[in-house]
Amino acid sequence: MIRAALASLAILMAVGPAPALADAPKTSLRPIARIGDIPVPRAEPAPAPAPAPAPTPAETVVVTEPEAQPNTQQQPDAIRPGARKVGQGLFKSLRPQRRTERSKKQARTVIRQRQKGAVCGDVALQGDVIGRVPGRIKGCGIENAIKLRSVSGIALSQPALMDCTTAKSFKTWVDRGLKPAIGSRGGGVAGLGIAAHYACRTRNNKPGAKLSEHSTGRAIDISSILLRDGTQITLLKHWNSKAYGKPLRQMHGAACGPFGTVLGPNADRYHLDHFHFDTARYRSGSYCR
Repeated sequence: MIRAALASLAILMAVGPAPALADAPKTSLRPIARIGDIPVPRAEPAPAPAPAPAPTPAETVVVTEPEAQPNTQQQPDAIRPGARKVGQGLFKSLRPQRRTERSKKQARTVIRQRQKGAVCGDVALQGDVIGRVPGRIKGCGIENAIKLRSVSGIALSQPALMDCTTAKSFKTWVDRGLKPAIGSRGGGVAGLGIAAHYACRTRNNKPGAKLSEHSTGRAIDISSILLRDGTQITLLKHWNSKAYGKPLRQMHGAACGPFGTVLGPNADRYHLDHFHFDTARYRSGSYCR
């Protein structure tokens, strides 16, 4: 055994020195830290500000307010007091133009004319004050009559004698019944055809019948409506027409309330060609047919 070992040693020495091992790295590789293992630095609280030194008794603290500066921001003329210049943009467009002296004079003339022609204390009722109208028989006549020429700008085909109660009911019907029913057809309503007003007679002119409301100035009969384009709507011709049947029925219905009695083409053969409106009052309300 000893001999074998010595032989091996002799062989190694004959071959030469053994090769050196690879040099180890000067620094070892450091593993990457996981997110959970990274320490988060704490925020240090900000140092408290040092207290200001208190003034000594010999010192005087003077507080000065900033000097007021003039407001150079431009304000609209419509809201800036004492503004003289005309506003620009929107404010200028909203400012109405001044009327000329001529237009003012014309407006005053129209107002005076309307006031002069007003009856029953309403400028919408234009006509003349008549006063007492005696009847030729007992039961006829009007105590305080007016002669109506137009109602709310709608001309009557003939002046109509009536009392103020009937005239005011007439106006209510024109404003709330007639005009809305016609609307803008033909440019609107221009006139009314008056078939009858005050007349000392019996109902439907029947001998021995009761006196009509016409005999006391409390009734008005309307046979046609004139439009601004010249179209004439008549009860006799257009009551059942496709073009004007609906508005005629609408204005007929609107008279129920302002008037006590409302009769039309569906009432009887005496009213096929006109509306009869009167201000008689009934306990059961308006009578409309």
